[in-house]
Amino acid sequence: MFTGIIEELGTIQSIQKQNPTTQLTIKASKIIEDMHIGDSISVNGTCLTVTEFDDSAFKVDVILGTENKTYLGQLKAGDQVNLERALLATARLGGHFVQGHVDGTGQILHVKQSQNEWIYTIKASSNILSQMIARGSIAVDGISLTVFSKNTNAFEIHLIPETRRQTTLASKGQGDLVHLETDMLFKYVSASMENNESLTMEDLLKAGF
Repeated sequence: MFTGIIEELGTIQSIQKQNPTTQLTIKASKIIEDMHIGDSISVNGTCLTVTEFDDSAFKVDVILGTENKTYLGQLKAGDQVNLERALLATARLGGHFVQGHVDGTGQILHVKQSQNEWIYTIKASSNILSQMIARGSIAVDGISLTVFSKNTNAFEIHLIPETRRQTTLASKGQGDLVHLETDMLFKYVSASMENNESLTMEDLLKAGF
C-alpha cells in the first residue's frame, strides 16, 4: 500500500531482458536508506519488489503481465521514475490509498500553464473514466492527484509548481503515456452496488480504511 506522495526521482541505470521478465536497475539515494530485499517499491505507480540493492541503486523484476499492462517496457536508460516506499502504519497519510496495481495507461493530450498551476488533460479508456468522479482521487504515474473534471474520453488534473517539479510530470508532454490507478474505495463501493451488497464499516476497516 502506498500514499501517492512521491519520495524521490530515481534514474533508470540499466535494463536487462531476462525472458519472461525484465530487470530494471534504478539509481536512487533516499529510499535505499532503510531498504531490504523483498520490499515493495512504487515505480511510476507500479508496485515492484526489490531483488537486489547496494548503496546507490536497486533492482526490480517486471513480469510479462505487468509489462503488458504498463509502459515500463518502453523505459530506457537515463529515464527518470517516481519512487515511493510502501506505507508504514505509523506514517501520515498525505495522499490517498494507492495499491500500485495499475489499471491501465492514459495519454497526455495537452498541457497548459496558468498563473499558479499546470493543467494536464489526459485521455483514458471508458472503463477507467467510469471509475472516476470530479474531485475524486486518481494516481497518475503513482502521484496522488485530484480529478478536476472529466468528459467522455479524458479528464483534467491540476498541478501546483512544486508537485510538477518533484515528479516525472515535469518532463512529460503531449503524446506521452502515464500509468493510471483509480481510487480503491470507489472500486469497493461500485462492486458492492453491482452485487446488491451493503458496504459496512467492518468491510471498510478490513480493506484498510
